[in-house]
Amino acid sequence: MDNLVEIRGLTITFAGAVDVVTELDLDIPAGKTLCLVGESGCGKSVTAKAILQVIDHPGRVSGGAINLRQANGDVLDIAATKPTSKVMRHVRGADIAMIHQEPMSFLSPLYTIGNQISEALTLHRKVSEKAAREEGIRMLEQVGMPDPARRYDSYTFQLSGGQRQRAMIAMALINQPRLLIADEPTTALDVTTQANILDLLAQLQRDSGMSVLFITHDLGVVAEIADEVAVMYLGRIVERGPVKEVLENPKHPYTRGLLASMPRLDGDFKAPLKAIPGMVPPPVLRPTGCSFHPRCEWAVPGFCNMISVLETELGNDHMVACHAYGPQAGRIDKSAARVGANVAAVEKRAESTEPLLSVRDLHKHFPIRSGFFQRQTGAVRAVNDISLDIYPGETLGLVGESGCGKSTLGQTIVGLHRADSGAIRFADGSHEPVDLLTAHGATAKRLRTDIRMIFQDPTGSLNPRMRVRDIIGEVLQVNSRYSAGEIEGRVQTLLSRVGLSPDYAERYPHAFSGGQRQRIAIARALASDPRLVIADEAVSALDVSVQTQIINMMKQLQAEMGLTYLFVSHDLGVIANISDRVAVMYAGRIVEIGSTEAIFHNPRHPYTEALLAAIPGRGMGKSTDRIRLGGHVPNPSREVAGCAFADRCQYAQPACRAVMPPLDGTPDHRFACIRADELRLRTVTGQPELLGA
Repeated sequence: MDNLVEIRGLTITFAGAVDVVTELDLDIPAGKTLCLVGESGCGKSVTAKAILQVIDHPGRVSGGAINLRQANGDVLDIAATKPTSKVMRHVRGADIAMIHQEPMSFLSPLYTIGNQISEALTLHRKVSEKAAREEGIRMLEQVGMPDPARRYDSYTFQLSGGQRQRAMIAMALINQPRLLIADEPTTALDVTTQANILDLLAQLQRDSGMSVLFITHDLGVVAEIADEVAVMYLGRIVERGPVKEVLENPKHPYTRGLLASMPRLDGDFKAPLKAIPGMVPPPVLRPTGCSFHPRCEWAVPGFCNMISVLETELGNDHMVACHAYGPQAGRIDKSAARVGANVAAVEKRAESTEPLLSVRDLHKHFPIRSGFFQRQTGAVRAVNDISLDIYPGETLGLVGESGCGKSTLGQTIVGLHRADSGAIRFADGSHEPVDLLTAHGATAKRLRTDIRMIFQDPTGSLNPRMRVRDIIGEVLQVNSRYSAGEIEGRVQTLLSRVGLSPDYAERYPHAFSGGQRQRIAIARALASDPRLVIADEAVSALDVSVQTQIINMMKQLQAEMGLTYLFVSHDLGVIANISDRVAVMYAGRIVEIGSTEAIFHNPRHPYTEALLAAIPGRGMGKSTDRIRLGGHVPNPSREVAGCAFADRCQYAQPACRAVMPPLDGTPDHRFACIRADELRLRTVTGQPELLGA
């Protein structure tokens, strides 16, 4: 074996007869990174679990082989090894380790981080408690954990998301495994934290020579770290090859669709994105013939839906499973684009000079209490002196790292938090302008229908005990001005408007995919005919193809209904393709605000430059000009005398730590940096622009 792992004919079956992975062939080269790409439901994670023999019941490996080349040269067929055997227990953790997508689900809240890391070490090696502690602290330091000795004795809930992910990486690497499986380890992380984690994995791989199987749906991440890439759809590999070959010369319509779905950062931000139509069907409803044919723009009726697809070698180790490259390739018109074409560009409504929402000098602090009498001993300054305007019919993107106060600002505007000071003025043109912080009675009730919110996690925000009809209809019932028949009609209309069948009204939330649940959440938000919609990380957890569908749908709804959006996100690709203007937030303050073009092509604050430089795969290749931000957003319970970003800024001078920079500039582009006029910052393309151009 030249490869570390060779998978041949792998079939994974659930519930007795449903194959979720079928006849899978896959090689994991020694010392290299293989990226496994595809949408949710394609079988990526269950394939990884099969390599470790940890598939959840009632799943099982029903056929094929998973051959692991061991350190002594012998070959172990993992598929034929009993999951509870001593051999398999040694393989897990010692030879193969795994990093999961959500560390909070796999790190125990009852034990310290150090306890869990040392346990992984002592299970496979005979070391003393003192030696285990020293090795654990050394590993935490190696993965970039700040203050590793203190964090070793911390509990999971005391760490940030990036720190928890580093702790899980340390636990996985403590025994120096020969294969690391990383299952979507950066999907929910900030762009700067994600960049640091990707750099860390690449460095650890170079130092140790381990192989990496990296599972993701983000082709930008693939471009950054992969040596080879395999594209998976509905339990089969449909394209495989060197990363440069696959990304620059994609052959399969599914690979081309995933690439086209990616938010582009070097073109027209206003142009609608091209989405792959439809969804991944459940394995029990696997289409005959080519599994992708119902969503394919090249599909030929009576051929693609009837004939099974064989793999075709294209040279340069590039394989594709598509009829367009097989023996009967002449029957496929590869220039066709019958489905999945770009939707028509949406027309923006005439701009208004009067803001719909004006925020002035807004503060929101959360008290810190301690002692028997719970006296206030400090405050978490989540929002500090925020002032901004949102105009009718526009989308203002709000971007920044976790902990900078983005969600708190949105929740304060919608009324979930009570502001400590400042003013939030809402002027819809139909009523007298009103301050949201002092509104009460009938005015406050009206504002709750005019301003609605879409939450990050649709699963958590939708009542699992209510049908879709009741979830959406409840908003209409509160107004008590609709009859039962009118409510039913509006529910059907709303479902159609967000791209769902009216028949879905009878279903419960668990019966839908993540993208469909987010559409239901959007329908609920639109039920009261709002003027302003606050979307808090509304697409961050979705596949790139579903993400594109939601973005295009929200743009279309905005044009049809005259909606105004405050779109909160840490994903700059999404922000670029949905926003008219962008506000960059750091440590509770706005540090830069301007048009999307100005922010991405002429950044004036070093923090904005660092965010742009951290976007993976900006040029669909490995970034060489990334700005690595050390440390974290400063502790919001401590007051900062000067610029809050100074301790992480490569351009900081002593004056930066003494003077709080005001938000200055032109009305169309403002920034808070005392050195803005002398710095030439790099844009999203990596090239510096002439300031003021």
